[in-house]
Amino acid sequence: MLEKSFGLLFFLKKTDSSDGLKRKLYGRITVNGISKEFSTKRTWFKDRWDQGSNRAFGNKEDAKTLNLYIDALVVKIYAVKKELIASGDDVNTENIFQVLFGSTNDRKMVLEVFLEYNQKMSLLEDKDYAEGTIKRYETALSHTREFIKWKYKKDDLELRKLDYDFVKDFDFWLKTHRNCNQNTTSKYIANFKTVVLHCVKLGWLKKDPFYGFKLKHKEVEKEFLSPSELERLLNQKFETERLGLVRDIFAFSCFTGMAYIDVYRLTKDQIYVGVDKLKWISYKRKKTDSLARIPILPPAMNLLNKYKDSKISEVNPKIFPCISNQKMNAYLKEIADICRIRKELTFHMARHTFATTVTLTNGIPLETVSRMLGHKSIKQTQHYAKIVDTKISKDMFILKKKYSKT
Repeated sequence: MLEKSFGLLFFLKKTDSSDGLKRKLYGRITVNGISKEFSTKRTWFKDRWDQGSNRAFGNKEDAKTLNLYIDALVVKIYAVKKELIASGDDVNTENIFQVLFGSTNDRKMVLEVFLEYNQKMSLLEDKDYAEGTIKRYETALSHTREFIKWKYKKDDLELRKLDYDFVKDFDFWLKTHRNCNQNTTSKYIANFKTVVLHCVKLGWLKKDPFYGFKLKHKEVEKEFLSPSELERLLNQKFETERLGLVRDIFAFSCFTGMAYIDVYRLTKDQIYVGVDKLKWISYKRKKTDSLARIPILPPAMNLLNKYKDSKISEVNPKIFPCISNQKMNAYLKEIADICRIRKELTFHMARHTFATTVTLTNGIPLETVSRMLGHKSIKQTQHYAKIVDTKISKDMFILKKKYSKT
């Protein structure tokens, strides 16, 4: 709403606590006919006040001091009005009072709050949050900073200005300016939403700007190695020891379902004899801190035996001499070319291969696979079941044979 009329007035007001000729000094802001009064927290004498000029009269020092205070208030109020116009907010009494007299929480800034939230997360790394989660929040903060500069031409934005339009425009900006796909966009928006809802819970934001906004998730088909591709990978001879090591670690994950970081941290202490008198692996997933127990399949056991005498160092109890995940994925691209695998081979594909080719396709129940993967909910495992058409085909073939006899 455009401001059509604006008025600012100071006056003396008699109250129950007024003392003799002294009155309390009040101000009144009027915008488009709507007025609101405020106390200046000052008192003055009725017989030394000029209502026409809205000032104390006389040359005494106390009058000069009060007039300087009133002048400073006038400058501040007009500065707020100018700020509201510049930011595109309505110039009305409510908004002016919000900026002038709002609590410290009302003046909190988006990026300041986000940064503080991330710093607290960092202090809880390996306790409540995984390193990857913290990095994703840091990236989300970086994107939020860029977006605010792009949209508002500012280094930061008042928390109180967050609204539905901000969220919608941020979502659009991530897809267009940052070229993020739907799922990546939703992850960054979800990180930002967590911080915003934290502010709502603490009373720093009166309204949830995400109300009515729906986070969308596009179902992505998880890639995995087929039985023939896995066999080619296992049988391939490599000229360099480096590629052979990477293949072995990747293959170990294919037969255990362990993520890279969990294979990297695997020690002999995590291998034990289970209820079936056979060897199992028991470990807490780095990502979710959930417990996973896995009976060791023969191919995985062979790899453990292969590296059981390897000594990384005197003090390092890890089984595999792992390299960084980034280098591992770079070497896997070489391995894919050598093995004629026309898929983008990444270490995480090994986990998908365990869930599909190694277990579900061979009739292992979904609930069992979920437990071995260390999923907290079976819903996390269900998307694997949707893509195992081979298993469906085998099961239905038996049924077809039965009905073909009738």
